Amino acid sequence: MSFGLRFWGVRGSIACPSPSHVRYGGNTSCLEVLVNDQPIILDAGTGIRSLGHSIFKRGMKRAPLLLTHSHWDHINGFPFFAPAFTPGHEFQIYAGHLESYSIREVLAGQMTQPTFPVPLETMKAELAFNDFDAGDSFELFPDVRVRTASLNHPNGATGYRIEHGGRSICYVTDTEHVPGQPDQNILGLIEGADLVVYDATYTDEEFPRYVGWGHSTWQEAIRLCRAADVKKLAIFHHDPEHDDEFMDQVAADARRTWSGAIVAKEGMEIEL
Repeated sequence: MSFGLRFWGVRGSIACPSPSHVRYGGNTSCLEVLVNDQPIILDAGTGIRSLGHSIFKRGMKRAPLLLTHSHWDHINGFPFFAPAFTPGHEFQIYAGHLESYSIREVLAGQMTQPTFPVPLETMKAELAFNDFDAGDSFELFPDVRVRTASLNHPNGATGYRIEHGGRSICYVTDTEHVPGQPDQNILGLIEGADLVVYDATYTDEEFPRYVGWGHSTWQEAIRLCRAADVKKLAIFHHDPEHDDEFMDQVAADARRTWSGAIVAKEGMEIEL
């Protein structure tokens, strides 16, 4: 894959493997952007466990890991990411939302007794931890540039735009919108993007019950993407209460509203 992505986990809040969550998947947030078959990992929810097995099979030895934030559903797969325990592997870990802590402290903290028996120091891969400020830009590789933006989420979160060869993929989760006031940070980040993956945990009808929880809707995703001249939208971060039947309806309603919208499914691949 020259430039595209794979979804390894598409749920929000908590993993929900069950017979009613089969078609869209039950693992929490983890994506893999591929640039000329070089992986870039986005978030470390429970989906990163399966990604780790895939990395072994493909013989990959190194990858950056970009974290949107450090709530459990975006980091609790990290202790089960087998390549991080394997000598000869290298991972650069980035986070742009923290003020009072470092990302190393946060990841080490969740791997501390009595809540987890295996400490971070057991990981034998070469790990480098990079804290930055949301809004910064940087190069991951000579031909891959990353732009970032601050998102509206409790404890902070970071949106990413990955650019390569004149094309771009944006990852915008977890964020809460204000009805009738398009988020200018997000509009600036996603302007003209080829693909946007956006936090659509709720519907517009559900949203008023969850103001302050830090999430958005698929309808707001479409409004933003239309305003920013985005080519394709992947609806993402599905509420665990939304089973396959509910998500089928979201997919149908979103398609009727805008032909550029699809619903992300675990295992789905998109190539630009």
